[in-house]
Amino acid sequence: MLVAFLREETAKVGSLRRAVVGLSGGIDSAAVAALAAEAFGPQNVLAVHTPYRTSGEDSLRDARDLAQQLGIGFRVIPITAQVDAYRELVGGDVHQVRLGNKMARERKSIEFDLAWPDGAVLGTSNKTELLLGYGTWFGDMASSLNPVGDLYKTQLRELAVLLGIPERIVRKAPTAELWPGQTDEEELGFTYAQADLVLYHMVDRRLRPDELVQAGFDAALVHRIREMVRKSHFKRVMPLIAKVSLRTVGHDFLYPRDWEAD
Repeated sequence: MLVAFLREETAKVGSLRRAVVGLSGGIDSAAVAALAAEAFGPQNVLAVHTPYRTSGEDSLRDARDLAQQLGIGFRVIPITAQVDAYRELVGGDVHQVRLGNKMARERKSIEFDLAWPDGAVLGTSNKTELLLGYGTWFGDMASSLNPVGDLYKTQLRELAVLLGIPERIVRKAPTAELWPGQTDEEELGFTYAQADLVLYHMVDRRLRPDELVQAGFDAALVHRIREMVRKSHFKRVMPLIAKVSLRTVGHDFLYPRDWEAD
């Protein structure tokens, strides 16, 4: 199904014949790389590893080993020089979250550049991250297509096993390596398993927060997750356009039928 999605959606465009994946060495990008190899053929997939000076050597090793296992192209393009040059240019102390956002956008810029002129940049953000807004707007959340954005983190882990992703990648603690020692779950303050259970009932089953609490979920956790979803909605939609004409992009000019003559 996900392989068919990639083939069908790129075929609709007509000019997209290959894929570029930012391969971090983590489970999400590993699963997407495996899907891309099956959808486009290994010879038409380029995996790009873009380490910063604080990135772990094990991430590079895992990314390189997986690319070799899948038979896909692999390039290492460090981002230390350009990120540090920017830090020096703007001056002052740069907050670690701001630096992490800069790194994420630098990586995505490289991926889109390497995709020119006939490649699709594949997204690696899962449903949990997208709903929580746990990602960089126009950074790691940006893509041409995302085959795993409707899979919760725990579901994606199961998919990775089915795809033959090495166990050391499947079992490693999720981290964006935005700073030394950073892990997703420590930064979030809860586990992906906890979040997925709440999000599934809240989003997919449409249960209200009070219903979740009555069912036994922790009230503070439910409230925090609900607020994260609410406050990050802007990250999941195209930038809003002020409507001043009869037909406006994003409002009532949405589908191919809106512009196709027949």
